[in-house]
Amino acid sequence: MSCIEQMKYKLYLERTSFKEAREYIEKNSEEVYYVDPGYKIFKDYYIIGTPPVAMGVRGKEMLFTYVKPCHGTFVMGIDSEEEINRLRENEAGKIKRSQKKGPKERTDPVPSSYSEIWRK
Repeated sequence: MSCIEQMKYKLYLERTSFKEAREYIEKNSEEVYYVDPGYKIFKDYYIIGTPPVAMGVRGKEMLFTYVKPCHGTFVMGIDSEEEINRLRENEAGKIKRSQKKGPKERTDPVPSSYSEIWRK
């Protein structure tokens, strides 16, 4: 097992939140896959984060979140056609462009006064 920091990588975001990392990957990738926490990459590394965990593909580069204890969450990019092909095979049914949805429509009437809120 080697350290991921010994691989040739690029850092795109440093010390960020899981939400900001996911949004960056969604906006800057040609393909976006949503994996469960614990998804294994490069044979020895597990993706951790708050679901949905986005993994992106941009050309020959794979974008993903990397959490370093005491330092926070990073968005890294590593060129690896082999790992991209494995991601495409394993997660083919989960490819999406974005998780963002429009505003949720209300089915119940909106209370018109403070006292109506507490009637239920």
